[in-house]
Amino acid sequence: MNEDMMTEQERTLTDPEAGQEGRGRGVFQIHTLGCQMNVHDSERIAGVLKSQGYVPATEEQELDHDVDLIVMNTCAVRENAAERMYGTIGLWAQMKRERPNLQIAVGGCMAQLDRERIAEKAPWVDAVFGTKNIEDLPALLDQARREGRAQVRVKELLDQFPSQLPAVRGSRISSWVAISVGCNNTCTFCIVPTTRGKERDRRPGDVLAEVRRCVDEGAKEVTLLGQNVNSYGYGVGDRYAFSKLLRACGEVEGLERVRFTSPHPAAFTDDVIEAMAQTPNVMHQLHFPLQSGSDRILRAMRRSYRSAKFLDILARIREAMPDAQISTDIIVGFPGETEEDFQRTLDIVEQARFSSAFTFIYSPRPGTPAAAMEQVPREVSQERFERLVALQESITAQELKKFEGCDVEVMVTGTTGRKDEQTHRVTGRERTGVLVHVGVPEGMPTPQVGDFVTATVTHAGKHNLIADPDPAKGQTYAIRH
Repeated sequence: MNEDMMTEQERTLTDPEAGQEGRGRGVFQIHTLGCQMNVHDSERIAGVLKSQGYVPATEEQELDHDVDLIVMNTCAVRENAAERMYGTIGLWAQMKRERPNLQIAVGGCMAQLDRERIAEKAPWVDAVFGTKNIEDLPALLDQARREGRAQVRVKELLDQFPSQLPAVRGSRISSWVAISVGCNNTCTFCIVPTTRGKERDRRPGDVLAEVRRCVDEGAKEVTLLGQNVNSYGYGVGDRYAFSKLLRACGEVEGLERVRFTSPHPAAFTDDVIEAMAQTPNVMHQLHFPLQSGSDRILRAMRRSYRSAKFLDILARIREAMPDAQISTDIIVGFPGETEEDFQRTLDIVEQARFSSAFTFIYSPRPGTPAAAMEQVPREVSQERFERLVALQESITAQELKKFEGCDVEVMVTGTTGRKDEQTHRVTGRERTGVLVHVGVPEGMPTPQVGDFVTATVTHAGKHNLIADPDPAKGQTYAIRH
């Protein structure tokens, strides 16, 4: 899972009730770094605070720094995670000097790892909490006020799933639903098992109950979350649990779209492919992390598949769902990677025809086995990275070009692109997850958030689609509420 899969608006937590309750116990804002799981956790942090009398900040209050509490929910996956965290809370120190009663809290994966160092290096922070004790934040803030010093509480064991906590949903029409937490894999580059712990699954009945609650509250789309979402049920010996869950989501009345992230290739079985293909509201969108095209590097990464198996699974997915949009993750410059290894990655990317790829130059994470391996020189990794990005950008453009002249159904999300106000377009994602900006033809009604617009794609951009249909030319523009 990674943060690049979301637009900035999709990562932003908003509350339509913000500012309607005065200041309560304090006005708060949450700054989220990281992946979809972090965004999900931020919704729970907001829910816990709101349940204890805190009030979400309005956009105006955030811009004016008119807040009583700032919470940073951190990520630890990338090399610059610590720099981003310390840099941002360093800026907040000045805000605290100007407003002595302002409280600052740091939670999430980086807090789980760096707990004591945060309190030592940033003494203006009032509370540090981990991924497994979100519910403790209000008590930590109270104790910090009483004692006048930072409170640090980071649990190693999970008492309850974050999904059991109250939530302030970032969107009224799209909801994150976690089905598991943690990871049982031992990838040599990854810090997630340390920060999130061993994999634990929620009961299917609890997951479906939350999905139904989301729909009852207005959601038309849910995204099922897990570090290895398709190994759901393996811990209790049910290797069909995830496919059964997908099919059960197909029976939830009013649920228009189901997505999930991120699956592990080794657990992507035929029953999951069949469930995706046969369940009408499960979208044909898939994030499928390759990491490397070299079998030698995959072994060094401790990835439990090889390139031939990856391509075989990909072929079966495309046979069942020819329209599937498949993205991936690739690490460049993993310790020991040779030019031959990298060329194999380029070869796989050429064959796989990913719709997009989130590419990263390897960065050592302290505490992981790969950090102790012989590192590839940065300039070598950078040059390879640029070649890979150029190749994937070309493939992405070619794949998006195929949409031109086709009709797509877009769910309007309430997010807008940078130029949408000037162009009178609305924004959303089509069924396979591609971002689309839809122009409203003159004299035609403007769709609202949560509406579905079927429109003819008129132009393919570098990373999104433009649909400016002209009904007079026979192009489609239709709204479904």
